[in-house]
Amino acid sequence: MAVPSHRREGPDASTSVAVRLADFVLRRPAAAFPASVLEQARYLLLDTIGIAIAAGPMEAGRIARDTATLLYGSTDPRHSARMLFDGRRASIAGAAYAAATQIDNLDGHDGYSPTKGHIGVAVVPALAALAEARPDLSGPEALASLIVGYEIAGRAGIALHATVSDYHTSGAWNALGVVAVAARLRRLNDHQLRQALGIAEYHGPRSQMMREIANPTMLHDGSGVGTLIGLSAAVLAERGFTGAPAITIEEPEVADHWQDLGAFWQVLHQYVKPYPICRWAHAAIDATRGLCQAHHLEPADISRVEVNSFHYAATLFDGMPDTTSKAQYSLRFAVATFIIHGRIGLEHISGSGLEDAAVADMLSRITVLESERHSARFPAGRWADVAITTSDGRILVSGDVHARGGPEAPLTQTEIVAKYMEFAAPVLGQGRAEAIRDAVLSLNDRDSLFSDLSALLYDPPVITKMLKRPAW
Repeated sequence: MAVPSHRREGPDASTSVAVRLADFVLRRPAAAFPASVLEQARYLLLDTIGIAIAAGPMEAGRIARDTATLLYGSTDPRHSARMLFDGRRASIAGAAYAAATQIDNLDGHDGYSPTKGHIGVAVVPALAALAEARPDLSGPEALASLIVGYEIAGRAGIALHATVSDYHTSGAWNALGVVAVAARLRRLNDHQLRQALGIAEYHGPRSQMMREIANPTMLHDGSGVGTLIGLSAAVLAERGFTGAPAITIEEPEVADHWQDLGAFWQVLHQYVKPYPICRWAHAAIDATRGLCQAHHLEPADISRVEVNSFHYAATLFDGMPDTTSKAQYSLRFAVATFIIHGRIGLEHISGSGLEDAAVADMLSRITVLESERHSARFPAGRWADVAITTSDGRILVSGDVHARGGPEAPLTQTEIVAKYMEFAAPVLGQGRAEAIRDAVLSLNDRDSLFSDLSALLYDPPVITKMLKRPAW
């Protein structure tokens, strides 16, 4: 019997990862995705949209959107889209680039511990930009497209980190997840998908993450450019440009990382952040939170705080930040902020929050040390322990604490929704924020259309004044 033409592409076509990947990305119907995976995708989408909304008024997002209109425009209906919560039109690559850069600069979006990075920041903007040309896109199919982006990006990230010595930013590999979303929604064939993945990997921004940790800027995790590259690669391949293979997919040495595609669902193992701070600091924050709650500590009760955590956490920005980028890549500042305010919100990591005298004073009482025990658990886990010396001389110890939000200690669906509303309502207003929430959470209804949601996503906010955000 003749081998189907779509199975002839690539090395060892009968068993290759490239062929199985194409079957998963292009031909697995939404109805074949487990209900639990589709359900979790709704909450990851909602969480990422909330961060996109809150990040809209920030300087990095404004610059990215203006740049997209200047450099990445298109008048072709199939290749252009409105920018999220802005309304101006750019190319699909430009619109997604702007949104990803915007989200990337408010470090409250989801992540996946084995990759040491983030996926939703790239694949959600890609979905939003591509959906403009798909008014027929059903809710379940939109979620399925988002899921293939998560599943391809996560494995590409793990494969990359397993085969190179440098620690690269998320943009280096989440570009491949963007290709997967684009290939499914633009109905690329197997050959085009394979070429697009190779193009995206070759052009992907293999920027060194620790350079940004050492000197925090708006470059953040490279996801804006990764998204731009991913969508550009899809359109290039669609028009005949070649670039295969992607070695993080097709090299024999990474095959093990792809064996469980479609069986083990990485979507179910993403973490959702309770704080808009680099997750490397979260275990220290949560350990401090636990002690403060258990012993009813007020800031005046705390004389000294000693934090032990893993190596990368100990390398985070050490002083009082003067930019929001530095504040988000902090540990001492984050712990001090939580002690003083009982939470960490956008208002604490930007504007006058960067000049908070009470936080600065508390920061001076905090020391951070690397623990070999916690370093050995990274990247699978994010651990810390904290000792607080009180003003009356007691020493309170947390024991080892893992950061909340991931599969080890997940946020509830109610908490995720509350977080979304906390970030979205002050920018959009309660009514529009609730309408987006309801539209996202109804996407797994068989008769739903993504256009019911997208109608709410593009107009700029009427309310721009930041309101006081409640604790949750």
